[in-house]
Amino acid sequence: MPAMLEQRIQQQFFDSADLKYAAAETLTRPIADAVAAIVGAITAGGKVLACGNGGSAGDAQHFAAEFVGRFERERPGLAAISLATDTSILTAVANDYAFEQIFAKQVQALGQPGDVLLAISTSGNSANVMAAMDVARQKEMVVVALTGKGGGRMAGMLGETDVHICVPHTRTARIQEVHLLVIHCICDAVDIQLLGEKED
Repeated sequence: MPAMLEQRIQQQFFDSADLKYAAAETLTRPIADAVAAIVGAITAGGKVLACGNGGSAGDAQHFAAEFVGRFERERPGLAAISLATDTSILTAVANDYAFEQIFAKQVQALGQPGDVLLAISTSGNSANVMAAMDVARQKEMVVVALTGKGGGRMAGMLGETDVHICVPHTRTARIQEVHLLVIHCICDAVDIQLLGEKED
């Protein structure tokens, strides 16, 4: 039993690595496009609003933490807000309106034209994330959709100025692992764009 368990654990690493190699070619361009949109928003005095459910909520928080604090280099904080963190807002909106509106209400209140909505959903079908995308479009924000499983219904909601980063896999765990790598790639590239190459 221990040998079989160890083999299964190793296979998780191999499967994750294989997907990352396979996704590198297809995701590089949309990640670069997302960086351009985010840098454009930040340098114009705008911000990034990030949302998602479950593990994707954790990714939204992680992204905002890297921006407001730092990634790997010292710099002034960058404007980013996770919409998945304020329990009073989340529970009030869910109770008074509907769970589907927990992110949309915040985008309506906080979003401005030129801001970016980082919309994270492994399935691409999260109703509350899609509702936030609808409001973002009304507010003339750019949507960066971080999905998997072909993009789900979110894929059909994106406009010409939006960006779709769709992990080419169907397993949620593998998609989430690549989503974290994508977030780190964005953080690194934004820092490079704003600060230049890091000196050794």
